[in-house]
Amino acid sequence: MDTINRKGYQIKARTNAAEILIYEDIGENFAGGISAKQFVEDLGTVKNVENINIRINSNGGNVFDGNTIYNALKRHKANVTVDIDGLAASIASIIAMAGDEVRIAENGFMMIHDPWMMTGGTADDLRNAADTMDKVRDQLVGTYVNRTGMDAKQVSDMMNEETWMNAGEALKHGFVDSITEDSAMAAQVRDPSRYKHTPEALVAIDRPRSDKLKRDVQTYLAASLKQRNL
Repeated sequence: MDTINRKGYQIKARTNAAEILIYEDIGENFAGGISAKQFVEDLGTVKNVENINIRINSNGGNVFDGNTIYNALKRHKANVTVDIDGLAASIASIIAMAGDEVRIAENGFMMIHDPWMMTGGTADDLRNAADTMDKVRDQLVGTYVNRTGMDAKQVSDMMNEETWMNAGEALKHGFVDSITEDSAMAAQVRDPSRYKHTPEALVAIDRPRSDKLKRDVQTYLAASLKQRNL
């Protein structure tokens, strides 16, 4: 058995099957996260397998990295089964849609919402950014519609409202095919401020990670100020 360990994910390949654990934010940044480029390269080494099991517990992240991972999984010749072990939020829920079969733990959650971004520039820049976000949103709606069979307007409304679904609700709306037993992997949102309606039960306090992030930001700002004063 060959095992690939990367920042945020792990691939275990056997003779005719592989298991991939996605337990981190999507998109590489200074605080961590999964590199779509590295993920796709590693997935390309898992060639001669008939089945791939994707296990997800992720708060989401970068929409373009997530779409890249989704497309790579859809292109793979193997049968793909997705297990939502804890949380598939935001773009991680799109990755979950790549499964030929999608299952969710009885204590798992899904969340879908409109994409958002931070930008700056001229009025024209901002208008162009808004147009791009509309196109991204339409693409996400299409992916959910293809999986669920729901009406695009209904999916669009759910995204606009930032909809959190427990296992039963995800099954009812067609985002998953079945519910499995409770998972030992807890669904948690480490940065609840990034979303509008994070369920209280999913709010996680990770002091060491929070303190490290604060130190990283302070270091970055101090370096930027020093550079400006040179």
